[in-house]
Amino acid sequence: MSKNSEAISMDVELSVEQKQAEAHKILLEGTGKLEIAFTFVDLARSVKFLQRGIAAAEVHYIYRALRAVPSLRKRLSPEVLAEAIAACTSEPTAPNVRDCLKDMLLLLKKGQKETRGTGTCGPELCLFLGLLSLLSLLDSGDRAGGVKLAELLINIISGSQRRTLDPIASRVFFYYSRIFELDGRLHDVRPALLGALQAATLAGMKETKAMLLTLLLRNYIHYKHYDQAERLTAKSSFPTDAPNNLLARYLYYLGHIEAIQLNYSQAQMHLLEATRKAPSNAETAGFQQTVHKIYVIVELLMGNIPERSLFRQPVLRKPLHPYLELTQAVRVGDLNKFQDVVAKYEEKFLRDDVLILIQRLRHNVIKAGIRSISIAYSRISLRDICLKLHLDSEEDAEYIVAKAIRDGVVDATIDHEKGFVQSAEMHNVYGTSDPQYAFDKRITFCLNLYNESVKSMRYPGSDHRKELAYAMEAIKRERELAQQLENEDYDGDSDEDAMDEDI
Repeated sequence: MSKNSEAISMDVELSVEQKQAEAHKILLEGTGKLEIAFTFVDLARSVKFLQRGIAAAEVHYIYRALRAVPSLRKRLSPEVLAEAIAACTSEPTAPNVRDCLKDMLLLLKKGQKETRGTGTCGPELCLFLGLLSLLSLLDSGDRAGGVKLAELLINIISGSQRRTLDPIASRVFFYYSRIFELDGRLHDVRPALLGALQAATLAGMKETKAMLLTLLLRNYIHYKHYDQAERLTAKSSFPTDAPNNLLARYLYYLGHIEAIQLNYSQAQMHLLEATRKAPSNAETAGFQQTVHKIYVIVELLMGNIPERSLFRQPVLRKPLHPYLELTQAVRVGDLNKFQDVVAKYEEKFLRDDVLILIQRLRHNVIKAGIRSISIAYSRISLRDICLKLHLDSEEDAEYIVAKAIRDGVVDATIDHEKGFVQSAEMHNVYGTSDPQYAFDKRITFCLNLYNESVKSMRYPGSDHRKELAYAMEAIKRERELAQQLENEDYDGDSDEDAMDEDI
């Protein structure tokens, strides 16, 4: 039987569904190969950016290579990544880099035979490929291998502290701490982070220093070591030119620590700056929700009521619903409603790590109730105050009102003999210094924003000066040439005039 007859008989034997399944399988195989090819192209482009950044000693090329990490993370499998590492690298000269690459290939390829590439592998390229390998191990659930690989990468960072390593090193330390956090062993990573912080400070690696500070603060807050976190922030300085994402996280941790230590004004300022520094998009929704939860409570502890528009934002509406009910209870000064809200959402407040702050709001609820009573009544008895605020006795009401008067919450006097409270007359707020304080606060914020904008501006390097000098020389030569042509024309006209006179 001929080949054509065999093909016809095979077509006859296969059903329509089987043909469609076979075609779909072939299509998937072709699509998978095409996707792998595109992945290799993107990886090669990132490697070229790394090599350009190393040659020019410019960090922004390193950042351009790191932008492709999230997309490469989704597409690179361990086998493909191992082939890419073997294809992009050759035998390096540094022993620590050579050992790291060998272990990296063993972890990814599970003991398969190595292949040698034709490219060069410096510390930056080794760290970049190691970062991709670390993410692959983390996604696959191999945390033990991830810890081993991260320690090898940290060994490379400590052995070669160059400025171009800074952006990649900060991300390596982040995922190193993240692996320990997922394992529930976050305290084990603290000595390594403290040693790395000292080395990064001495080496001038600013982004790595900023990352390590935020990781250590997160570590201390996780175990409720607020005093140690406060000492760390007091004895270290956060880099002024750190990326905004690290600055926003640092400000959030700082605000959290200061709120626990009763520094509400500083906590409010830092939490507000954290919300402004963080980008407003879907990727940072979780961070925005976490910051606003503590920010709302700090506002209530300071005696302020957050605006209703804050709770109406689409990203914050559902997560901040318990905090909206809490704010409503504090605003009206209803102590029973406040206690009901706390009991209803106690587990949620405990998960959000804000229950200790919410328990301090009881006195603020009573103060808010006293403030609303003093506005509504010019004169009211202590017994009525006790009934309205659901207090135990008139003596408690007298003590609480006296403390509110001393703190400046209300402007009133207590008649102890007759047992009533006399509210003072309302004064014009524009006759006080409050508008001046508010205006000064806004001016200070604008000036600080201007200064930070000037500091964050990026100026070009000195390479453009050579082109500018070349352009100036070209303009000068053109002017000299035009002057010579003009002189030649003038000389020609004078010769023609002389010839006319002779004639």
